[in-house]
Amino acid sequence: MGELVTVRAFEGLTGEVLAETRARVAAAAAAPGVGTLVEALRVRLAAVAGGVLAQVNAEVDGRRIRVQEAAAGLGDSIDRVSDALRGRIRAVTGAWAPRPWPGHRAPDSGGPGGGGPGGGAVRELRVVRRKEPSLVWCSPAAAARTMDAMDYDIHLFTDPATETDAVVYRVGPTGYRLARTVPAGPPGRRTSPITLSPYGAPRLTEAQAVDRLAGAELPFLFFAHPVSGRGRVLYRRFDGRLGLIAGHA
Repeated sequence: MGELVTVRAFEGLTGEVLAETRARVAAAAAAPGVGTLVEALRVRLAAVAGGVLAQVNAEVDGRRIRVQEAAAGLGDSIDRVSDALRGRIRAVTGAWAPRPWPGHRAPDSGGPGGGGPGGGAVRELRVVRRKEPSLVWCSPAAAARTMDAMDYDIHLFTDPATETDAVVYRVGPTGYRLARTVPAGPPGRRTSPITLSPYGAPRLTEAQAVDRLAGAELPFLFFAHPVSGRGRVLYRRFDGRLGLIAGHA
């Protein structure tokens, strides 16, 4: 298993430390049980304000997962992310259960919604990372499961019921909420505790979206392109800058 783990880290860490990190993550991935295929383990260690962020991406029985944890020291961050990895593997290989709400949140290094309005150093608020994935057509319940597996706070997808882009995101009272680019009724079949936003996403330019997110001190913002109407997600990164997710045209 150790040979299947790759580690990307900030400068200054010794080969011995990287080897120990690789071994500890591999051991955590092997712990949940026989018969679970865990592969493509990728570890990222990043220096963040106040400590170290450890992130692990992997595939579990062909399904992508992600966990991340921050702590003041490298050892503690590896301990926490290893525990989180064991729990996430058990979660995605068993029956789905909603994540507790509210839950704790580590600073985010590249996924939507984890940075928070006060995270990272004070920097110019601008988009520094753009993603244009092909959005998956799936039910809101399936999108919520993907959001949980990837440790996101918001997930962009295409809703077959309306054939428009939509998001599920983490918010009270149940911890899950559905919003679409156009107003629509609730999903026809309720299989998860997802509440519904009655409003369509605002149509904004990128500059307008940045201004709105900054003015309201939001961790993320779902909006629609002013011309195409396609859904977009603007989110804060751990360094205080912004990322943008827009479905591939």
